Amino acid sequence: MYSPTKSSVPRAAIAAVSLLLGACAVQPSARLPALEDWEGRQRVLAGLPGWQVSGRIAVSDGNDGFNGNLRWQQTLEAFDARLSGPLGAGAVQIKGTDQHITVVEKDGTVTELHNPEYDLRARFGWAIPVSSLRYWVLGIPDPSLAANPEFGEDGLLSHMEQGGWTVTIGAWGEGGGQVMPRRISAVRADSRVRLVIDRWIF
Repeated sequence: MYSPTKSSVPRAAIAAVSLLLGACAVQPSARLPALEDWEGRQRVLAGLPGWQVSGRIAVSDGNDGFNGNLRWQQTLEAFDARLSGPLGAGAVQIKGTDQHITVVEKDGTVTELHNPEYDLRARFGWAIPVSSLRYWVLGIPDPSLAANPEFGEDGLLSHMEQGGWTVTIGAWGEGGGQVMPRRISAVRADSRVRLVIDRWIF
């Protein structure tokens, strides 16, 4: 019988994992180098040592869902993300890598997931693309998986299928002196993750 380490994590907390990939402090005010073509964009963004976004997240599985504010810091392979509702309600910290996630609830309860996507599906009935989201947020494919990117008239990624998910970038805006994603969605069957990014820090 499946039983992850300690405690029961509310759906609100786990939903946050959909988009959580970040860790350690990111120094602000840096500007990205020029991203002049698709190959250069993938190379530069995939190699960034750290970045941070703040915005809003919505997760649903066809039956249940969650909306909240998100601050997500990424440092190399690690992440540290904070999710909260209005006025800090339901604040949760989620940190780790694509192989191991720790969920810390507002009351201090800690739950560890050692195989995030499998554990999420086994416990909650749906999965989140934990390992790929760190790349999708940057507007590039996960380099470890095959993808079929489609581009808009501006030459920026608009749509792709990867790992069984349909990823759409609905809007782009300024971030670090370059054009970065502002609205992203990822859909697979009844699972849906939506992210609106209000601020980028590099």
